[in-house]
Amino acid sequence: ATPQLLSEVSFSPARTFNVVILGVGFLFIFTAFTTCGNIEQTVVKSLENGTFSGSGYHSLGIIYGVFSFSNLLAPSVVTVIGPKITMFLSGMLYSGYIAVFINPSTWSLYFTSVLIGIGAALLWTAQGQFLVENSEASTINRNTGMFWALLQCSMLFGNLYIYFDWNGRTEIPDGSRRSVFLSLLVTSVLGTLSFLVLRGGRREEELLSEEEGQSLLSTLGCIGVFLWPRVKRLAATALNPPLPPPRSAGLELSFYSGVYGTCIGATAQFGAAAKGLIGISGIVVGIGEIVGGGLFGLMCKNSRFRRTSVVFLGMVVHFVAFYLIFISIPSDASVVFETNTQRTPYLTPSVSIALLCSFLLGLGDSCFNTQLYSILGHVYAEQSTPAFAIFKFIQSVFAAVAFFYGGYLLLMWQLLLMVVLGFAGTLCFFVVERTQNFAADIQEY
Repeated sequence: ATPQLLSEVSFSPARTFNVVILGVGFLFIFTAFTTCGNIEQTVVKSLENGTFSGSGYHSLGIIYGVFSFSNLLAPSVVTVIGPKITMFLSGMLYSGYIAVFINPSTWSLYFTSVLIGIGAALLWTAQGQFLVENSEASTINRNTGMFWALLQCSMLFGNLYIYFDWNGRTEIPDGSRRSVFLSLLVTSVLGTLSFLVLRGGRREEELLSEEEGQSLLSTLGCIGVFLWPRVKRLAATALNPPLPPPRSAGLELSFYSGVYGTCIGATAQFGAAAKGLIGISGIVVGIGEIVGGGLFGLMCKNSRFRRTSVVFLGMVVHFVAFYLIFISIPSDASVVFETNTQRTPYLTPSVSIALLCSFLLGLGDSCFNTQLYSILGHVYAEQSTPAFAIFKFIQSVFAAVAFFYGGYLLLMWQLLLMVVLGFAGTLCFFVVERTQNFAADIQEY
């Protein structure tokens, strides 16, 4: 049976406009944020400031850790003030985090990491709800692919700037850092402002009931009384029917968005080209994301068979990338701080192999994410807000853990962990999909 919410939404140019503007807004904001995450640890290592003791990995870990637990409150906040205003306010928090790197200090880095973690939970929960609101059963896959392709274009422009500015540098001077992050700040603010032109309002049935509103207000005086019902509601949504586990997606998110670029920049065999290759790697990851989003989102119809096939392809693509990285990138590339790598990999590091791995990481990630968004929008059409919140909760917990161990665990062990959880996650996706197919067959009879 077609979910009620999606079946009641008819095609409208205004909804298509909303999806495009939503994607453009995220394109600008994440041009700034993904570029920041890609270069953050490298920038921290090059700071000419004896008083700064922060870590880019720890900052990103804090972001995703706070992000995960903020998802407990995010659905209620989005329901109260609406997805449009929520995304605007969250975008301002993203801009504040980018601004810190213009004149960095340890306390401001970690403080804004907490703020952006809260903002990220609100932003992604609102995005999931807004995308489902503007889709129907026949367009959810198209809209997901359209949004994902626009979002992943964010991997291109900022990283291209990094390549041209950093190519040939062995250290990052303060002047270059300031100009880079000032440009990223302007880009993030433009993306935030674009949310103000979104059309349409919230549905009346999605507004908080009087009882829920009183419960939300009571958090000011007794946060624990409110959190327990919220946890139970999110848990019920996750288990009935079960959510496809996004654990491996969280590890892979941290790997391609922060760890892998840092590993390339620290590889001694790349010489003076290493820092510039961070930007090129980010661009190629983005190309892989865009190709995957277009191929598996826009060109595929809403078919359960294709969802499982695409997820299986994503697993295979990632396993190939992990193997190539294992044999061609030094295993200590993820843990060195002020020096370059000392170990020698099985194969001599090659720029072409490193960039091929970047493409495969992006392609595999888009395989997983487009299909996860598609099945969430299909199965949880009437509970989109808590469903996307619990999805991001699990994903961000594992991303936070991965960022914290990213600077301490050798590269080969990080790759092995992603292989194990990637295989388990793919099996679980198949189980969830088969369960939904079985339930749909029963309803037909």
